[in-house]
Amino acid sequence: MAQPTLPVIQALRDTAQRLATQAPYQWGHMGSCNCGHLAQTVTRLTKAEIHARAMQRYGDWERQIIDYCPTSGLPIDQTIDEMLALGFTRHDLTHLERLSDARIRREIPFERRNALRHNQRDDVVLYLRTWADLLERDLLAGIRLPCLESPSFSPVLVAVR
Repeated sequence: MAQPTLPVIQALRDTAQRLATQAPYQWGHMGSCNCGHLAQTVTRLTKAEIHARAMQRYGDWERQIIDYCPTSGLPIDQTIDEMLALGFTRHDLTHLERLSDARIRREIPFERRNALRHNQRDDVVLYLRTWADLLERDLLAGIRLPCLESPSFSPVLVAVR
């Protein structure tokens, strides 16, 4: 699963927000699909630029991720590099395209989970927001605050009249 960091969580939330406010969505378009929208957020490339990069090699996002090679020099691999560098994994990207990560799906209410469709805008928004919430919980669970009490600490009592 992606690293629970603020940049990753923010990328997921920004992508969900853009999709929720009616950004062009087309599951069959490499720049306007689930991964395409996340790639737009991470790389700041347009949907057309991402699509053009992807068309230099055969296949959908799943195939692109399988064939990914960090030393290929192909523009789509550079796009994937940026997504991985931010903290996503190849598995994350594969699951995003199909909304198939079991841990994320378990967090979605049962009635919505069973009807979740990978190529429906509202379902993608729900998946992205749920993923961000899950990573945020992981991030917060890992934060340890220092103990505020010390041997020299003595509470001050104030009398209230």
